[in-house]
Amino acid sequence: MNRELLAHLPIVVAVARRGGFAAAAAHLGMSPSAVSHAIKTVEDGVGLPLFVRTTRSVAVTEMGAAFMASVEPALTAIEETIERVRSAKGKVTGLLRLNAPRVALSIAITPVIAAMASRFPDLTIEVTSDDGLVDIVAGGFDAGVRLGEMIAEDMIAVRLTPPFQAIMVAAPSYLEANGAPKSIADLRKHNCIGFRLVSTGAVYAWDLKDGETDLSVQVAGTARVSDPTYAR
Repeated sequence: MNRELLAHLPIVVAVARRGGFAAAAAHLGMSPSAVSHAIKTVEDGVGLPLFVRTTRSVAVTEMGAAFMASVEPALTAIEETIERVRSAKGKVTGLLRLNAPRVALSIAITPVIAAMASRFPDLTIEVTSDDGLVDIVAGGFDAGVRLGEMIAEDMIAVRLTPPFQAIMVAAPSYLEANGAPKSIADLRKHNCIGFRLVSTGAVYAWDLKDGETDLSVQVAGTARVSDPTYAR
């Protein structure tokens, strides 16, 4: 849309409301000649006269009245929107969309939501539990929770929890029947619950440490899941 034409629309409305160029000019803090120029610009832009002018009065034409019926509510809506935005300055409102794997909900998300509900009662937090670790931006999320090594290089990261360790566990009945592994190599002989990465479709290789050496160990077993809490 012609920006000059758009900028002059409030002047057109002021002339219609005030019934004359001089009155509109006084209300807007403009000169009558500037108001007259703005009206001519709009009329030239739409190709029709919006006002009938005499030496004593200014009246809206039939087409001008129809034009005003559409323009005036639109300008009012814009003004109200601007005022709402101004009044909301400094307030935490609206919808905050978070994306997090299920295992992170109780560890990191639930305490935060509880605290924010008290501090920001006008904010709605929508949490999508997602073990597929989708692209946060492409998915329309405002923020996401990820393990440290899964954070993209261009993302801004804020730590939510202290450092923690992941451990391997087994049911006592399983250990009683099959014995406990004595080394990392022994894991290949045991019935391990596998984890399918939803994002890539690959089977997760266990990230382990042998002293200071990082190892990636492929395990096998009779069950494989895509939900880490269900693995437990």
